[in-house]
Amino acid sequence: MPTPENARIAVLIDADNTSKKYVELLINEVAKYGTPTVKRAYGDWTSNHLNGWKNELNRNAIVPIQQFAYTQGKNSTDSLLIIDAMDLLYTGNLDGFAIVSSDSDFTSLATRLREAGKAVYGLGQRKTPEPFRTACTRFIFLEVLSKDDEPVQEQVDEPDAESAPLPDLRKLLTSAINATSQDDGWAHLGSVGNYLSNTSSSFDPRNYGFGRLITLLRDQDYLDIDTEGSPTVRLKPKQTTTKVVTRKRTTKKAAAKKS
Repeated sequence: MPTPENARIAVLIDADNTSKKYVELLINEVAKYGTPTVKRAYGDWTSNHLNGWKNELNRNAIVPIQQFAYTQGKNSTDSLLIIDAMDLLYTGNLDGFAIVSSDSDFTSLATRLREAGKAVYGLGQRKTPEPFRTACTRFIFLEVLSKDDEPVQEQVDEPDAESAPLPDLRKLLTSAINATSQDDGWAHLGSVGNYLSNTSSSFDPRNYGFGRLITLLRDQDYLDIDTEGSPTVRLKPKQTTTKVVTRKRTTKKAAAKKS
């Protein structure tokens, strides 16, 4: 089983669909899951649209792959990226793929790579369509990436009109805790994290302004956290109100009247 220390990952960037400001950050992000062995960026490098990419490509040792736009309005870059991904799949010496794009055209590619047993890490903006996000093993929003010496923002910027809304956090966490808790209601933090990753590929504490899952959980007033030993979490027990019914005592006098 590949680990982040020995996993080999191909990083394939749709440069026509990605801002150059994210290049270094996304390479650092991919390095959390393995070694970026193959690094390629696809686009029409004769276009003014990609001006300024040269320094980022050189700085991060990324190979530019030229693809002319043969037809107006059609993205031929996508086709070349997909062909290269399949070629790399059949070489058999990679453990995963990082596909950098906010385009849903790579949904089928991500599905096929996962069917072949490869991990697929998608990286794109919040506007990325849900089918592509769901098809990936894990999907990371580019907007939450930051350098190691920069704190994660406490509040995530409001999404633009094209961005998809984030899933309801309380619903996600409640489902995860209910699914992984023991009979006493407590669930191990690791189990909750694994469940969230497996059921929601784009779940990331950074989406909600927190760097770590446990920090996010501590901020939720409907959860209890126990950090003694292995951290555990549970839903706070609901306060039940007991209705006290006072029975009127029947006096001998009242009983006599009844009779």
